[in-house]
Amino acid sequence: MNNILAAFILLTRLPFWRIKEVPTDSFKHIVPYWPLVGWLTGGIMVTTLWLTAQVLPLPTAWGIAIVSRLLVSGCLHEDGLADFFDGFGGGKTREHTLSIMKDSHIGSYGVIGLICYFLLLWQLHHLPLHSLCILVFCGDCWSKCCASQIVNFLPYARKEGESKTGVLYNRMTIGELFVCLIVGLLPLAVLLPAKIWVAAFFPIFTFALLCLLMKRRLQGYTGDCCGATFLLCELSFYIGSLILINLTYING
Repeated sequence: MNNILAAFILLTRLPFWRIKEVPTDSFKHIVPYWPLVGWLTGGIMVTTLWLTAQVLPLPTAWGIAIVSRLLVSGCLHEDGLADFFDGFGGGKTREHTLSIMKDSHIGSYGVIGLICYFLLLWQLHHLPLHSLCILVFCGDCWSKCCASQIVNFLPYARKEGESKTGVLYNRMTIGELFVCLIVGLLPLAVLLPAKIWVAAFFPIFTFALLCLLMKRRLQGYTGDCCGATFLLCELSFYIGSLILINLTYING
């Protein structure tokens, strides 16, 4: 229970820390529960989207829903994505890339990367409300599940004392991996229409490419890489879903 609570404390800005004091060691074991946090953040996003869409145009409601997750997560993942773009865009060597990613100032690559990310994310407002709600919830949970596998495939690229959170994540046990997959896949199995199930493979492909890039440049991952991997996997799921929906519409 402490590990689950630690996951909600670290990945959201909601006052879960008021429930009880969590041992520091619990934060090393939170990765398997990232998809469970996705049930909360995705659920808040979907609830915000559905409620605001009752009184506002869908594009406006979608924008408010995006902001709602930014507030709940404290822009944690977006900060990682910006640092990731800055580091891999401007870094020439492993040490240079890590140094740039640790710098709290955002650079041109980070700004341009975030602009491109949100422009692509914004395109989902073209979908019907019901379809968008399903994709948002499934995308958050499944993409967090995919991104969590980074600890099983790559070592941490920095020394423990250099971590921003001061904690190194442990690799998953077989039991933790099973829980992670079940929680991440369940929304897809229950909610996602069969005609776009293939979209679930887009985050897997994106994850594999990012792992290869990180292994080549950093010989491992960082906390920023975790946030970037989640958002890029999620974005690929949305884009893949849009492609499949459009192809289905065109082909009748």
